Amino acid sequence: MNFPLQLELVDVQNTPDLREFLIDQVGIKGIRHPIRFKSKEGEMQSVVAMFNMYVRLPDHVKGTHMSRFVEILNVPNRVFSLETFENLTREMLDKLDAKAGEIEMRFPFFVNKTAPVSGVESLMDYDVALTAKVQDNLFNLTINLMIPVTSLCPCSKKISEYGAHNQRSHVTITVNSSQYILLEELITLVENQASSQLYGLLKRTDEKYVTEYAYDHPKFVEDMVRDVAGELSKDRRIINYVVECENFESIHNHSAYAKIERTL
Repeated sequence: MNFPLQLELVDVQNTPDLREFLIDQVGIKGIRHPIRFKSKEGEMQSVVAMFNMYVRLPDHVKGTHMSRFVEILNVPNRVFSLETFENLTREMLDKLDAKAGEIEMRFPFFVNKTAPVSGVESLMDYDVALTAKVQDNLFNLTINLMIPVTSLCPCSKKISEYGAHNQRSHVTITVNSSQYILLEELITLVENQASSQLYGLLKRTDEKYVTEYAYDHPKFVEDMVRDVAGELSKDRRIINYVVECENFESIHNHSAYAKIERTL
C-alpha cells in the first residue's frame, strides 16, 4: 500500500496557545550522557553525567522543541567545565528561543590522592551537582559538593579509656560565588577541617597514621559545620553558602546532623 509523500510537516509546537499560562520550566529531565570534564590541571575526566534542562515558555507558545536539548549535549568534542557552563546555558536559550532557562548536571568528580605515609596514589570520588541559571540576562552558577570524611567523637575520647568511636561523615556544601572556584579548592577546604580525610587506598602505615590523626583531631558534627563555615566566610569570592554535615553514627542507629546557611 502506497502512502502519499508529505512534503511539509506541521510544527505543532509553534502553534499559538490561547490559555495564557506562562510555563516556568519545561524541558527534559533525567537524561544520562557521557561528558568530558576539565579538571584543575586541564586534564580531561571522562564521566557519565545526569542532566535536567529547562527553559521558560511564553504563554502564547504551545510547546518547546524537546529534541533540541539533546542536540546540545551531542555537539562533537564539547568540553564541560565551570568556565564554559555559562556559554552552554546561553547556547541552550538561543537554540530554544527562550529568555530564561536552567541546566542541572550531576556527576562523579575524581581526584588523584596520595596516601600520607606510603605515598601510594589512588582515585577518590566526590558527588558534584552544578546548577546554571539565566534570567533577565543574568547568569548564576551554584556548586553543590558532597565530601566524605572521618569524624571522631570528642566526648567518646574524653570518657573512654581505650579509644573513641568514629564514623564516616558526609559534608555537603552549596556555594554561589562572584568568581569561579575550582572544585579541588572546595574539596581541600572541607577535608582540612575534618578529623581525617578519606583515601581510596591505604597501606598499613597509612592506616596507622589516619587513625591516630583522627584521634588527635576530634570533631562533633557542630564543630565540623562551624569550622567549614569559618573557612568559607574568609573567601571574598563567595556570595552565599550552605554547609551541612551528617555523621553516620557507629554506636547509634541514627545520624547526627548540623547545618549553617549564610549570605555574606
